[in-house]
Amino acid sequence: MSFNILIAEDDEDIVKLIKLYLENEGHTILHAHDGEEALEVFKDNKVDLAIVDIMMPKMNGYELTKNIRQTSNIPILILSAAQLDSDKILGLNVGADDYMVKPFNPLELLARVGALLRRFYHLGASTVALDEGKIIVGELVLDTHQLTLEKRGVPVPVTATEYRLLILMMKEPGKVFTRVQLYEEVNGDSSYQKDDNTVMVHISNLRDKIEDDPKNPKYIKTVRGLGYKIEKL
Repeated sequence: MSFNILIAEDDEDIVKLIKLYLENEGHTILHAHDGEEALEVFKDNKVDLAIVDIMMPKMNGYELTKNIRQTSNIPILILSAAQLDSDKILGLNVGADDYMVKPFNPLELLARVGALLRRFYHLGASTVALDEGKIIVGELVLDTHQLTLEKRGVPVPVTATEYRLLILMMKEPGKVFTRVQLYEEVNGDSSYQKDDNTVMVHISNLRDKIEDDPKNPKYIKTVRGLGYKIEKL
């Protein structure tokens, strides 16, 4: 299936490389040389996924990601030369779903893009849901057709990764999911030991969005020594 993918990157060689691999998969590529241009391209076109560089002229990748997140929960993959854990955590905190460090293996990039698209756009087809495509836990309503979340009837903006974590846990309230299981859901592999911050960052972001008091969560409970669960309500 073909998707429209926005590449926000000012390095032409990197763009040509990514474009070559993604177009070979049948995807349509939209390219912007700086953050401001990328935001305009996003507003003027149907974009299914964005690959975002951090260090760009006019608007950096963090700001671009935050701006996209104001209106959309499309998958966003950050591509950056910054290798510190703090850089990755910041990227996830502003709304990115995945983070790759330059230099990168184009085949790995292709696999990650494929995983993000598959999980975000095809997840609902295999979901066991209630109430005509909706999963309801307490005041939370997850719509598996529209790929949206509401709390008390008010839309709650969530990223593609946050959506995947929610749907996994909300389908089975009360079930404890280990950090490894949740990491596999986010990244599609089991290399959890390489990066034990990712799940905690996403869970923290989710609590900030859905909990009345994130420090005393009602929905997402930590099961000490094991992982997390959505409480039965």
